[in-house]
Amino acid sequence: MTPHGVSVAPGPGTDPQALLEELVGAVRQVLGAAAPDVLEEQRNRSLADRLAGRPGRLQQVRFTGPDTVLTVTTAGGRWQGESARVVRGVVISRQALALGEWLTAFAGQLAARATEVAGDAAAVGRALAVLGVRSGGSDLVVDDTDVDGGLAGLLPRTAGRLSAEAAAVLQRTVGLLREALPRVADQPEADLLLRRTATAYLPDTLRAYLVLPPEFARTHVLADGTTPDQALLAQLLVLEAAAAQLHEAALTHDATALRVNGLFLDDRFARSALELPDRPPTA
Repeated sequence: MTPHGVSVAPGPGTDPQALLEELVGAVRQVLGAAAPDVLEEQRNRSLADRLAGRPGRLQQVRFTGPDTVLTVTTAGGRWQGESARVVRGVVISRQALALGEWLTAFAGQLAARATEVAGDAAAVGRALAVLGVRSGGSDLVVDDTDVDGGLAGLLPRTAGRLSAEAAAVLQRTVGLLREALPRVADQPEADLLLRRTATAYLPDTLRAYLVLPPEFARTHVLADGTTPDQALLAQLLVLEAAAAQLHEAALTHDATALRVNGLFLDDRFARSALELPDRPPTA
């Protein structure tokens, strides 16, 4: 299975100081009251900073993920990152990282912490998107101008990145949506609902999972005893069941069934289609 992760390539004009200040802010935004438990900052405060009440320039940022401690330090205007693999409190390996590599690791570990704290990978994507940090799965886009093509593209783009069971559910769901869409062109309500499922609920659910580090997604146990892998499968099974019901309702012009399923999907996914819930949903 290929890494989920994120990718970022700071440009030549990137100011590491400003970027890391924003990343510190992202941790606080995403984790809220839990941020101080995993984030440490070392700053150089000049006399002018103290008099003006400024926090000073960052010298070091240390972020503790579920299994990795990430540290980035500045010296002489240059930044050096380090990743330390930690097992039961013991550092078993260290690796020097360039800034872009450090940001990649940081985003995945932050997503894992956010999932632990609130089951919400959506907040990570929102906080990092404004910084140009691309979440894993950011290529999973279904554009409203080509829904059929976008749905078809989900399958090759997720190849090797999902469990065999989740991939099979995704394939069936995509097939149901692709088959139903051309048959509801004359049914505005059905067309709108199917498009919303295809362009938002389904790809957003996949993106929320793919931002997580692979090992964390496979093995971390959430509050209800499930793993993110299992939570994703539960979400996909809900979407498959809903897609099957929408498919049937659209073909039979059953307006009541469409409305009921629309309300169900909105309630389950519209609040934040990127969330990985603390407990798997039930249909």
